[in-house]
Amino acid sequence: GGDHTITYPILQALAAKHGAVGLVHVDAHTDTGDAALGEKIYHGSPFRRCVEEGLLDCGRVVQIGIRGSSYDPDPHKYCREQGFRVVPAEECWMKSLEPLMREVRAQMGDKPVYISFDIDGLDPAYAPGTGTPEIAGLTPAQALEIIRGCKGLNIVGCDLVEVAPMYDVSGNTALLGANLLFEMLCVLPGVKTL
Repeated sequence: GGDHTITYPILQALAAKHGAVGLVHVDAHTDTGDAALGEKIYHGSPFRRCVEEGLLDCGRVVQIGIRGSSYDPDPHKYCREQGFRVVPAEECWMKSLEPLMREVRAQMGDKPVYISFDIDGLDPAYAPGTGTPEIAGLTPAQALEIIRGCKGLNIVGCDLVEVAPMYDVSGNTALLGANLLFEMLCVLPGVKTL
């Protein structure tokens, strides 16, 4: 997809069919801002808009890899108040995320889940081609652990956003994004893998 704004109308459509959905959200940012330059709908606000419209089952929202600068002394307060589980990047450093994903699977249960993966959740050493890079992010191996850890969930949709190839002459970001999308397709319900 393009920027993270695209997730908002997708979740509107999915909620119309399934009701409020759970969310596995990988990102450097929570994307729960209220407004920017007077606009309420932008790439930093989709999940606040989704909460306001009742599109998310807030007790089944997990945000992984969150980090970076903020204009607020408590940047995750809104998320916690909604019941989201926020997993800052520093809680992921230098370890496998398989134990975390066991907890996430238990939290999500068998109800509908959406995966939204912002490429800036990964460290810019691996994915520099994005508009809002933040240092000290996840590794590609951890990204695979997260996505593969979603296998068995009732996944009703997924996206991968914020890839900006013009910021990465090596092409590595686009390659990584394409591979992560392939991995997401492989964990959809009913998909047989070897």
